[in-house]
Amino acid sequence: MKKLTLAIFSFAITITCFASTTSIESFYKPKQNYYQIIVYHVLNNTQMQQVDNYLQNSYIPALHKAGVSKVGVFKPLANDTAVDKKIYVFMPLKSLAHVAQIDQSIWNDPKHTEDGVDYLNAAFNKSSFVRKEAIILKAFEKMTEFSVPNLTGTAAEKIYELRSYEGATEKLYRKKVDMFNAGGEVALFSRLEFNAVFYGEVLAGSRMPNLMYMTSFNSIADREAHWNKFKEDAEWKKLSGMEEYKNTVSRNETILMHATSYSEL
Repeated sequence: MKKLTLAIFSFAITITCFASTTSIESFYKPKQNYYQIIVYHVLNNTQMQQVDNYLQNSYIPALHKAGVSKVGVFKPLANDTAVDKKIYVFMPLKSLAHVAQIDQSIWNDPKHTEDGVDYLNAAFNKSSFVRKEAIILKAFEKMTEFSVPNLTGTAAEKIYELRSYEGATEKLYRKKVDMFNAGGEVALFSRLEFNAVFYGEVLAGSRMPNLMYMTSFNSIADREAHWNKFKEDAEWKKLSGMEEYKNTVSRNETILMHATSYSEL
């Protein structure tokens, strides 16, 4: 009877230790951020200026009050000649619930409505944009938080490269995400100093299944040099040649952008 009691006690201690270890590991496991990207579509420079004024003077200050730490605002280089001109707004989120909390916070903020009065009270036929879209993302396991890039170029020279990789099927898409994480592509970009701002899986958006990430460079020439080095890297050649990662991207969209003067990234 004593032996049985001792055995039960020993088993209980083992289970308790295992549970405690598991709890500790869960506590210290990096928490993956969530992100939101808002895309404004505008027709002309007048609308562009109206959105700029709203973002800088009303929306971003309201976002800070709502708990958003940094906001990046970017414009594609192609805007100069594009009919559909765009503005990309990137913000980190504390959680998925933060999306709703932000919306509630800014619309209950009298300063937001006061400072953004021209934009917010625009007539139905004189709006400041054609349409908006929102993209919700979850950070990759190998880069759980966004990063403010360490660049030395001037504001007019710095390049932010946003890439969108769609998959033909959910399974193939998952393999591409795996390629970045377990496969080591995130680590490769880090080693080659691509100054990544974020990597994220698209949880909700107009294009799915899809992942997006942003890298940054001091200039166009700096970008070209980095990508040439990447293409010749032995690790990349080995990784891209692996059978399990072939045909994982069905559509690749690359957008080169400048940050606005009021962007915080």
